[in-house]
Amino acid sequence: MIRLAISGCAGKMGTRIFNLALDDKDLRPVIGIEQTAAARQCLKTDNFKVSDNPDDIKEVDVLIEFTTPQATVEHLEYALKHNKAMVIGTTGLSEDQIGRIREASKNIPIVFSPNMSIGVNLLFKLVKESAEKLSKDYKVKIIEAHHIHKKDAPSGTAKKLAQIIKEASGREVSDIKAIREGEIVGDHKVTFESPVDTIELSHSAKTRDIFAKGALVAAKFIAGKPPGLYDMQDVLGAIK
Repeated sequence: MIRLAISGCAGKMGTRIFNLALDDKDLRPVIGIEQTAAARQCLKTDNFKVSDNPDDIKEVDVLIEFTTPQATVEHLEYALKHNKAMVIGTTGLSEDQIGRIREASKNIPIVFSPNMSIGVNLLFKLVKESAEKLSKDYKVKIIEAHHIHKKDAPSGTAKKLAQIIKEASGREVSDIKAIREGEIVGDHKVTFESPVDTIELSHSAKTRDIFAKGALVAAKFIAGKPPGLYDMQDVLGAIK
């Protein structure tokens, strides 16, 4: 059984990761990391310790991190200290912070993705294939929509889609529209448009559970892996 630490366990994502992990026979949530006393009261159970001390991750196999960039890089140092695997779904990281994750992956295994949804990662794959095969007559635009509480715009997923298109075809995607409205969980649409037709590839998240479930699949994948920087495409490739 894989023992989990969940950073930000009292947040919206952390709570769903915790509850879904409880129902998975291959996983056991053991440690939650929260900084405030009020948050630490949220998930108190007999078999789950909620702590403000990241050193407590020494008791687990994998740390799942869906928090702030600052907290993520701080907890990265503790994962290195205790030689623990990580699943990182935090967005809004700077290039320097991403560089620190890459450097850490030389010593510990890390799954790092701007979007843990299996469906979105299939979208990444379809967009890559489309960008490779469609001529440069096709203009590309990306539209993403999220809830009003999301701080980064465009989303990390939209940036990843633009990166995939550039690497696959050399196209720079300058037309990226970010919408922040209501409580939208996460919508992404990529449009390839030519003078003769339009191709649209899209994904719409109904609940945060798709990200939580993806993170748990990633945790199962990364447990016991050698050091390295993995993404959800690697996780998808391992699904039978």
